[in-house]
Amino acid sequence: MSLYAIGDLHLSFGSDKNMDVFGGRWENYVEKIQEGFAELTPQDTTVLCGDLSWGMDFDSSKEDFLFIHRLPGKKIILKGNHDYWWCTAAKAYSFFAENGIDSIDILHNNCQFYGDFAICGTRGWFYEEERGEPNDKKVLAREIMRLETSLKAAGEREKLCFLHYPPKTKLYECAEITDMLSRYGVKLCCCGHLHGYACAAAFTGEHKGVGYRLVSADYLNFKPLKLID
Repeated sequence: MSLYAIGDLHLSFGSDKNMDVFGGRWENYVEKIQEGFAELTPQDTTVLCGDLSWGMDFDSSKEDFLFIHRLPGKKIILKGNHDYWWCTAAKAYSFFAENGIDSIDILHNNCQFYGDFAICGTRGWFYEEERGEPNDKKVLAREIMRLETSLKAAGEREKLCFLHYPPKTKLYECAEITDMLSRYGVKLCCCGHLHGYACAAAFTGEHKGVGYRLVSADYLNFKPLKLID
């Protein structure tokens, strides 16, 4: 039984945004995802760090979720900035049940558990005072509240955090989030969102006592990153 992470699958079985058009690592990316998951077992768990499906609603995302369901092991999902299908957890679980999808759990205003570890997280957000829009600050405030709700739900368990937006890159830091992760004793934070040349700006390493890893699918060449054996 192992814990893995990967983000940004960008599946599009029910829409017209196939990522193959970008070429490079994205060429034949669906097959690469399948190959990347091939070594996982039904006992493993993978956290999917947002941007799962290009579908605008559950109908157009159905085949994407069935694909994710068929991948080995349990999946824990969180919201990305392109997950326009996202609604309430209750509606998502109802959709999953209607379609025989029982391998996916949702990380949103809660935490999930993996052995002695607590899986915490939320989407996150970028906000820079000098360049941000007024609404960005409100969105960030909501995301900080959701993150703290998740961290509090973990109790005394060792906390692992999963975000879509990285709170720190080589060019930027969202101190409101990095400080919170440090304050709650988070040991590891995995993030997605960055692709292609932008991956060069990713921060990987330790900051304020927290280890940061980039897990965007193309950065990992579509193979989930093993975090815990």
